[in-house]
Amino acid sequence: ECKKHYYDGKLSLDEFRAYFSDGVLTAEELRVLFHTIDTHNTDNVDTDELCEYFSQHLGEYENVLGALEDLNMSILKAMDKTKKEYQNSTHLEQFVTRFLLKETANQLHSLQSSLECAMETTAEQTRQEKQGPVKPEQLSIQWSGRRSYRRLQRNSSLSPNNPLLSLAHSGEDSQWLTQVNRLQKLIDRLEKKEIRLEPMEEEVLESTNKSHILMVQRQLSVLEEEQEEFRLALRQYMESACSQTGCLHIAVQRLANESRFILYEFWEHNNVWKNHLQTNYSKSFQRGNVDFLETPEMMTTMLVPASWWVINNN
Repeated sequence: ECKKHYYDGKLSLDEFRAYFSDGVLTAEELRVLFHTIDTHNTDNVDTDELCEYFSQHLGEYENVLGALEDLNMSILKAMDKTKKEYQNSTHLEQFVTRFLLKETANQLHSLQSSLECAMETTAEQTRQEKQGPVKPEQLSIQWSGRRSYRRLQRNSSLSPNNPLLSLAHSGEDSQWLTQVNRLQKLIDRLEKKEIRLEPMEEEVLESTNKSHILMVQRQLSVLEEEQEEFRLALRQYMESACSQTGCLHIAVQRLANESRFILYEFWEHNNVWKNHLQTNYSKSFQRGNVDFLETPEMMTTMLVPASWWVINNN
């Protein structure tokens, strides 16, 4: 009967207590939680009810779990590719693959150790709070058990600003930090070799409102003797445009050994772009280009899915 409940996706109160008991919640607290989750009032908690309850309390961990799902898919794809290609690779390529596998495993192990440490320290704090107030100087010593303390020591160099890890000793152990930095630099270099846009699957839009952003490409061939003046005018134009509401990003490139500049502008929608063209700073830039450019400006516009745009606050 017990196995039946586990396999049909439902938990009775006793099974719920056995599964979720963490040594901190009392039997009565677990019973109250059980009936809180059991919104169908069937005296059994099913998968849908569990998902509904925890999804309302994810907070910042919603991003964490989403990232873990993406990470899992990336690792599975990498493992599948390794399985297919490793045997026929050169010795050097096989060496690189083994290095990346080892570094990936090291990073995952380090991450898991940090999470285990956080779990133990939070559980220990809860137990101490239930036992009664503890003096601050005692808490810093008694915060974590010996096993947790060893983990804190091992991982303290990875996240020096982590409040949990800051409770551990502050001795310098740069081995992991060096590995992290080395791998990060390697990943940064590798990522520059591949351009990816998400999502890769078919995307269904509920409406066309705010579903696209406008990308503008402007090619400007500047007279050699006017480059200095043009750069000054371009800088003023970009500063003014970037301050406008609805301007997402502006970037400029110059082709090597040429006096041709390529300007990329991203705007929230077409109407914002049209209003921008009527501003004084935009008209001033256009008038100046009559004297600066060797040939007329080439402008291309296109709409791209707004879901491709990632706002990075770092």
